[in-house]
Amino acid sequence: MKILYGTGNSAKLSAMKSRLESLNQKYNIELIGLKDLELEIPKVPEDGSTPLENAHQKAVAYYEAFHMPVFSCDSGLYFDNVPDADQPGVHVRTVHGRYLTDEEMRAHYSGLARKYGDLTARYKNAVCFVYDEARLFEAMEPSMESAKFLITAEPHSGIRRKGFPLDSLSIDLRTGKYFYDLPESELEQVAVEDGFLQFFEQVFENLSIRGGNCL
Repeated sequence: MKILYGTGNSAKLSAMKSRLESLNQKYNIELIGLKDLELEIPKVPEDGSTPLENAHQKAVAYYEAFHMPVFSCDSGLYFDNVPDADQPGVHVRTVHGRYLTDEEMRAHYSGLARKYGDLTARYKNAVCFVYDEARLFEAMEPSMESAKFLITAEPHSGIRRKGFPLDSLSIDLRTGKYFYDLPESELEQVAVEDGFLQFFEQVFENLSIRGGNCL
């Protein structure tokens, strides 16, 4: 069964495929992204005040457009001991109404780190999955949050990863290393997003039981 992940970001699609690999094998799922459809993609306002509101908006809009099982995710970035005026929340890439490029994001957040000192940060994440017109599942749980990490003013000296600009400013609290310098296994531990896998395990179990093995 094809399931649409409502993102045009190839890096995020690849990361989600890796995260849900065990489910792909169990339920014979093919995860695709918006670019795989080669269709006109509807514009979604994403004007919610929380990650869950934005994830819901996107998933419902894409289901209405393409009529296939679809899920969308959204994140908010939150700092400890920083005034509300400088909290990005759901507007991680949009600052003062302007959508930032990867390089502009690095400049903006390194500037905040210079202003306040190294920022203790975490991502709050949400997901909404629309299976059909009658079944919608969504969650924004602590198990979906990232571990706390630091955003520093000085970017990593070398590596740049398209689609993940803040990783070049992000430092693991436990090791003191930039995310870019962590082995993949340790980076997955820093992400601490087991809640996504748990969410889909519960959803597919629910569908299998209530839907008469519809998967």
